[in-house]
Amino acid sequence: MDAPTVPSFSTSLARLLAEYPQRVWSLVITIFGDAVAPRGGELALASLLAITAAFGIQDGAVRTALSRLASDGWIESRRRGRNSYYRLTATGQAEFEVATKRIYFAEATAWNGDWHVVILSPDGNGRDPTRERLQREGYAALTPGTYVRPLPEGREPAVVPGEGVLLSFRAQAEDLAAARVLAARQWPLPELAAAYRQFIARFAPLGEAASLAPPADRLTALVARVLLIHAYRRIVLRDPQLPPALLPEDWPGPEARRLCGRLYRVLLEPSERWLDEHGRNERGPLPPPVPSFFERFRGSG
Repeated sequence: MDAPTVPSFSTSLARLLAEYPQRVWSLVITIFGDAVAPRGGELALASLLAITAAFGIQDGAVRTALSRLASDGWIESRRRGRNSYYRLTATGQAEFEVATKRIYFAEATAWNGDWHVVILSPDGNGRDPTRERLQREGYAALTPGTYVRPLPEGREPAVVPGEGVLLSFRAQAEDLAAARVLAARQWPLPELAAAYRQFIARFAPLGEAASLAPPADRLTALVARVLLIHAYRRIVLRDPQLPPALLPEDWPGPEARRLCGRLYRVLLEPSERWLDEHGRNERGPLPPPVPSFFERFRGSG
């Protein structure tokens, strides 16, 4: 019996592009975070439109998305003659730096039973920004004003604004079984596991095709790379990244990270070559990536 035919890279990529809804503003965020932020954070509109056109997105939809992102404080623009340039705001850059650690660099997983507990002031002063920060950092709400997170060894508690915080302290889990019950109750682990498994099912064929015949077209490689990170970040940024001792035995997060890392490294060289040749900012060609860029997904298998 003949072995099943592996779909080509282009066929697998076309299927993925058809499966993922194109919320243009979100895709633009991924482009800036993955490809532009490591190269100075600024990109000419013409370069951005060349990338989004390869996704089949109309220029007008991109301009609308850019207007929304500017209104929300993520990016800012400037014009030089007939050319427009977009760059991350200081706020946007700070948000990307936090997300970059979660997406590309595996966190410490050793755990000695420590938890970090944050109790918010009952008057609610400064409470909403603090709550949002804690939720982004993977904390769960035991009550409307009490947030907890297991604290892996070597990791410091999340820095939270002093205003609105009544108490912040470490606590020790007395019983591992009870801690596992708490983790299962407070975090949406089944939903996250299902999302990781769907990611694996969708991108494994692309990874297999890339291992047999990497894409020769550099823009195609960049499109695949952006789509890969776009899909992965939507899961991993919701994942509290709990220590393995608190997770189900068949937790699919590590497998998804390994798949993402392997495929990302295959796509890296051709996609970066496209940015070298076609990416522009106000000064001309984009600068090379910062050194830490080349540490992404290192050790992910």
